[in-house]
Amino acid sequence: MVAHSPGRVNLIGDHTDYNEGLALPMAVDLGTTVTFVPDGGERVVLRSGTEPEPADVDLHVPLDPGLLRAIEPSWARYVAAIVSTVRPSSGGSGTVDSTLPIGAGLSSSAALEVATALALGCESEPMALARTCQRAEQAATGVPTGIMDQLVVSAARQGCALLIDFADLSMRHVEMPPDVEVVVVHSGETRALERSAYAERRAECDAAAHRLGPLGRLDPHVALAIPDALLRRRARHVVTECARVRGFTGALRSGDLIGAGRLMSESHRSLARDFEVSTPGLDALVEWLEGRPGVFGARVTGAGFGGCVVALTEPGALDLRAVRTPAWRVRAARGAHLVSGGH
Repeated sequence: MVAHSPGRVNLIGDHTDYNEGLALPMAVDLGTTVTFVPDGGERVVLRSGTEPEPADVDLHVPLDPGLLRAIEPSWARYVAAIVSTVRPSSGGSGTVDSTLPIGAGLSSSAALEVATALALGCESEPMALARTCQRAEQAATGVPTGIMDQLVVSAARQGCALLIDFADLSMRHVEMPPDVEVVVVHSGETRALERSAYAERRAECDAAAHRLGPLGRLDPHVALAIPDALLRRRARHVVTECARVRGFTGALRSGDLIGAGRLMSESHRSLARDFEVSTPGLDALVEWLEGRPGVFGARVTGAGFGGCVVALTEPGALDLRAVRTPAWRVRAARGAHLVSGGH
């Protein structure tokens, strides 16, 4: 089978998913394609042109986090975790081809997981597929990641962003305006969640939620009344970020791109100051982008701690040749699907 999964960029709404809040991610036309040919054997072997060593996995590998995180090369851990959750009926071999940069915050791991699951014969609908791949990523990395990445790359519709309410995992497709471009710029700082403070931030949010309930559903006045200053800042980011997601979605629908851009920039300030997941390099890149003519707004995208910045711009406003780090104009793409070999 041949399966393709897009990557994703989060337009607005970061660190809200595991807090039962709101986010507006968008699948992008950069992605990962996995080709798999069963051979009746006992091993799944995938080779990637960007990796020197293949992922060579026993068909019966257990979903044991300690065992999975010892597998080398490190990218094979994701393949092994998918094999252990999907449980294909046959081993085989195949290839992985990707246009997604690694460690940029564009969900290269989720794209690999979802494309591999489909290629190995997983026939689940998008929500179940996303849950399967989320469970696999948590086991492979030891990081308590949310479900946003897997869900948007599984359920996206071409030409649309996906508004997700993580309180009940309800979704609405939001059409992207035709007169706007989404530009993703790499900061030059590669991130890895297992080496970042992601788990620490999640624990801080859990501590606040233990006292008051899910942060994504808090009244702003309640969040601001938290006595602990650190937890108050974390909660304030989540509460105000959810409000920004609502405002940004409304601005897109009404064509208010200036207002949408302003909310993106406010989101970055909140992520940098209240949630402390930005870096000096990311801050400088956002400031540079905000100073370019035709740029409505910019923000760090994804978990932070490095990776990429996303900007909303007028068509052609940014000359990507003038950017010193890799940059891409991305369009809203369809979700993961079988290219061939399906029913």
